Amino acid sequence: MNTLKAQVTQIDSMDNLTIVKFDYEGTTLSMMSLGLKDVKVGSQVILSINASHIAIGKDLKGDISLSNRFDCIIKALDKGKLLSSLKLSINDDCLSSIITTSSVNRLNLNVGDEVQALVKASEISIKEVIS
Repeated sequence: MNTLKAQVTQIDSMDNLTIVKFDYEGTTLSMMSLGLKDVKVGSQVILSINASHIAIGKDLKGDISLSNRFDCIIKALDKGKLLSSLKLSINDDCLSSIITTSSVNRLNLNVGDEVQALVKASEISIKEVIS
């Protein structure tokens, strides 16, 4: 499980649905949640992202509907027969992504490539509120 330390910058709620915005080292991240409690603007949190929920883009241009986009460098690539594991460097953190090997081959991914890690707002969660 990937974790990132971030600060809550905005909370918008309607009925039981909440959209939370975070600042992660100058990058704005968004999370969609149902029934969120005990989180307020200014809180420091640990965010959690499953490795299988991180999509990879290369040479992307234009806007997409995914709320969260990180510019990363591939630090390690372990190609299996069906699935591949990527270690991505972002700021001083490391993210892991698991994608199909056919996607790795189609994108011609290699160690050292600059890529974008993409995550839907519904795939980020708060693991811990630290302050």
